[in-house]
Amino acid sequence: MTSDKAKVLLDWELNCDFGWGILGLNVFSHWANDPDITPLSGKPIANHQLGLLDPLRVSSISNAIVLSNHCIETLGIGRPGSMQFDGTVIHPVGHGTPPSPISGTRNIGRCIFENTNISPFDGWLGKYDVLLCASNWNADVLRKRTKRDVRVIFEGIDPSLFCPGPRSGLMNPERFYIFSGGKVEFRKAQDLVLLAFREFSRRHADAILVAAWHSPWPQWAAGYKGRLDTALELDANGQLDVKKWVADNGIDPGKVVEIFRIPNQLMPAILREMDVAIQPSRAEACTSLPVKEAMACGVAVIVGENTGMKDLIKEGICVPLRTQGKVPGADSEMLGWGESDVGEIVETLEMLYRDHRRRRRIGSEAAVWIREHRTWQNHAHELKKLVLSLA
Repeated sequence: MTSDKAKVLLDWELNCDFGWGILGLNVFSHWANDPDITPLSGKPIANHQLGLLDPLRVSSISNAIVLSNHCIETLGIGRPGSMQFDGTVIHPVGHGTPPSPISGTRNIGRCIFENTNISPFDGWLGKYDVLLCASNWNADVLRKRTKRDVRVIFEGIDPSLFCPGPRSGLMNPERFYIFSGGKVEFRKAQDLVLLAFREFSRRHADAILVAAWHSPWPQWAAGYKGRLDTALELDANGQLDVKKWVADNGIDPGKVVEIFRIPNQLMPAILREMDVAIQPSRAEACTSLPVKEAMACGVAVIVGENTGMKDLIKEGICVPLRTQGKVPGADSEMLGWGESDVGEIVETLEMLYRDHRRRRRIGSEAAVWIREHRTWQNHAHELKKLVLSLA
């Protein structure tokens, strides 16, 4: 590579399946034809990782993909052993993510964590020229621990996909659709969603829960129950048995629509059919992609007022769950986590159910705000400025 452009290695896999992959693919795409940056992926980019990315976009980044894959092979990135990279490396830093054997001329540690015991990182945070977070909650934890400056760049959405639009007309207009997204785990609080929906659906026969809870790691969710009486199981195919789970906990499975794993590009069509979205997470290291995507599509969103979600809570663009109690079993690794009140969730759903105009107003204002402040284009621009400032 002889170009004078800054070489930047995103040291993780790019795809359309989960947070890190979606982040990487969007940043890579915005940098693919940038005059100042040559983006490289830490893993080879294959066609299946592009999901349903439209052919025009694939064409626009195809040369960058070829170059990235060639450089990975030529430089030996991903092979065992340590290596030096002549450029900037952006490293993923978090629990369960071992330090990378790659060391760049400059190194950015992108720190994403829900577990606030970050002592396991102490031995290698010093290797990074800059510490980067995606929420002020994470940044504050890092600052107190390291006494270093920590940058914050918020994650975004693609406004050309996630935007308000007409409903298909195929869904039953007499139903009230409630969306819940994110992989099943204690911090995402699907147990609180189900407890609230159980009560709400008893009051309203038209209530439908649309659950996008599947992930590439179903085995991690097996046995989860939180405050529910019965735990989640895997079916005969090793996938989450969501319908059995809701039935075992007193909810009519006919009132639950299960969304299986789909490429991120298909989510807007689902979100635009929704009346509300709900995310009472006990902790969010960033600001929750499902929440921002729903807001961008003009859906009124109910969110727990804790951790990284505080960076999304602005007057008039969402409905925060103000009551945040102590999380059951909370310890020193869960500083800042919050337990939303099920009663408040139910009453908030009731308010949005009754007040159609307020629901529409919140969704409309959210879509405008997200488009102005939380896009992947903005994210890539801010990250580029950070990278070039280190040169």
